[in-house]
Formats: sequence, structure tokens, C-alpha cells
Amino acid sequence: MLIDNHQAAWDLLKEAYQYQMGGEYDMAVELYKRSLDLHPTAEAYTFLGWTYHFQGKLDDAIEECKKAIQIDPEFGNPYNDIGSYLIERAQYDPSLARTSFADPALRVLPLSPLQSWACLYGEGDVRQGAGPL
Repeated sequence: MLIDNHQAAWDLLKEAYQYQMGGEYDMAVELYKRSLDLHPTAEAYTFLGWTYHFQGKLDDAIEECKKAIQIDPEFGNPYNDIGSYLIERAQYDPSLARTSFADPALRVLPLSPLQSWACLYGEGDVRQGAGPL
């Protein structure tokens, strides 16, 4: 059943990503949430936050990134996204950038969210991150 949930979550994430890239954000949000209900991951929370960003919901975007960090504190993308959202709100704190990537063990997915997700489920080998800033 766990494998079935992982596969179903992966399928929903792929579908959500397509809707997101097509500008159909409400549908993407719904599908990301369904994916998270089946199998919560830092990546899915980060991508949901990214969609909220496209909708202009920066507070919601930041909250989803915080959830991603709670699940996987070594996943670097939500730290970066929070920094980007704070810059957009003119609330950037330079210390965030230093602390976010201070640990070289942080995992940063260098490719598109869809390719990154594929790596996590053995459908690709893109585990090399961008490294610390």
C-alpha cells in the first residue's frame, strides 16, 4: 500500500506540475494537496508554495516552505524560496542567505521540480545539488 501511495502521489504531482506550468493554479493547488494527503514530502510542499507564489499568496507560499523544512531540513530549495519571497515583499534579511546554505550537506535540487521529484523515486539520477552559495 505504501508503494501504491508513493506512486499515486507521484502521478498527482506530475499532473499538478503540468497544470501549474499551464497557468491553471487552482487545479494545481488541488492536485498538490491530494498528493500531500497520500504521501507528504518536502518537495511537494515546496512546489505547492511555488504555486501559491504564482497566485500572489506569498504568506501561504512561505508557510508551505516552512512545512517542507519541517519534513526535511536538509532540503535546500524551500530556504531559497522563502528568501525569494521575502525579497519580493521587500523584507529580505541577508542573514537568511548565509544561514540557509551554511551547511554544505543541504540538498538542493538543481533541475525543474518534476525532474527533481523523479530523482527521489528512482526515475532519474539528478542528485547532485548546486552546493553552498
